Amino acid sequence: MQRGGPAVAGLALCLGALVACGGSSGGKASPAGDTAAPPTTGATTGTSAGGPVSTKGAGGHPLAGKVIVIDPGHNGGNASHPREIAKQVYVGNGTKECDTTGTDTVSGYSEHAFTWDVSNRLAKILRAEGAKVTLTRRSDTGVGPCVDQRAAVGNAAHADAAISIHGDGAAASGHGFHIIEPLAVGRNAKIVAPSARLGTALRDAYHSGTGISYSTYLGTKAIDKRSDLGGLNMSTVPKVFIECGNMRNKGDAAKMTSASFRQRMAESLAKGFQNYLA
Repeated sequence: MQRGGPAVAGLALCLGALVACGGSSGGKASPAGDTAAPPTTGATTGTSAGGPVSTKGAGGHPLAGKVIVIDPGHNGGNASHPREIAKQVYVGNGTKECDTTGTDTVSGYSEHAFTWDVSNRLAKILRAEGAKVTLTRRSDTGVGPCVDQRAAVGNAAHADAAISIHGDGAAASGHGFHIIEPLAVGRNAKIVAPSARLGTALRDAYHSGTGISYSTYLGTKAIDKRSDLGGLNMSTVPKVFIECGNMRNKGDAAKMTSASFRQRMAESLAKGFQNYLA
């Protein structure tokens, strides 16, 4: 998630229905040797340091009947649509830009490509565990959707849990990950407490499974609470954001540009969802 600077990208996508996504990452490619696409349906899930990400359980599907919405932050076409993406939308306690372009690593690996890749990897694992999974965008070459529409996808699905996946663009000296939980701003008041439980479950599993440290520059034990994010303010289902690492930090970027490590991130997040929902 890019912090500061003008928003330059746009909304040409209108979600009239829930969107289930698959496929590989578009936009800027990751560094050589790390351009592997998300795993295809039927691939075998692995394990993480936080414990095995099992697809076994009641009937072999521990998340059967659960609905999860994954929001891959930003989009590959945003930068070429500055007028649309700068449009102001209501976020529960004011207005903000429809969306932003996001950040990237020093080597040029974009946040939108990173979030698209991790989101598809996570979706594949969760579906193998029996969950019904919807992504908020169809590809990594489109525009938007706006932040309020991203929340609307989870609301319309009556999701049991939702997550917005990002990579941070903080000062290069900072490193680590953090979870962003909602503060009550009105319509989201009822989901603040369950969102906090979801955030804790995901934080613990991600930290254990990836070994990435708690953020050194923001939050308390990797938890930050905010009232300025439309994706949280407009949600009526338990939802959190995760900044998977600081893309401007050399150490974090090395992990985030690694296809194998992105798989490890996805497995760890899947374990967090299983701990929260099962």
